[in-house]
Amino acid sequence: MRPISFSCTEILPLAPEEIAEQMLNLANWTDFKGYGILPGIKAAEFEVRTPDVVGSRIRVTNTDGSSHVEEIVEWRPDHHLRLDLKEFSPPLSHLATGFIERWEFVRLDNGTQVIRSFELHAKSFLTRPVLWQISFLLKRAITRHLCEMREAATVRGN
Repeated sequence: MRPISFSCTEILPLAPEEIAEQMLNLANWTDFKGYGILPGIKAAEFEVRTPDVVGSRIRVTNTDGSSHVEEIVEWRPDHHLRLDLKEFSPPLSHLATGFIERWEFVRLDNGTQVIRSFELHAKSFLTRPVLWQISFLLKRAITRHLCEMREAATVRGN
């Protein structure tokens, strides 16, 4: 079954490597506030942290008490990153088998164009319509998060 896909783009006044480094600082993850009924992140902690980053697993607890794991499967901080979101707790575990999140970086004179894309994999044709609705909320949450990242970097003087 074809995944539900979307992407969001923003220009951040940071180098790609700085953006990637911020992702490894798990204190930053609680900046993701969700959108509407889509929960934000309450806490994130490494289950496994590998020396070369690939294979690192991050346990995420959301503001509604749900949880999932994000595994870093590609790590080229100068170019792109990929995380696999899996091991969802209910209710998402009933709707999806997993999500793929990609961050692509394009260097610009004034920073980096970030293209953040998602693939949401529904458990069945029956759960696909609900997951499709969730994708709208997730896209709004990602758009807002990227804008907040840009504003925070601008305030810090980057």
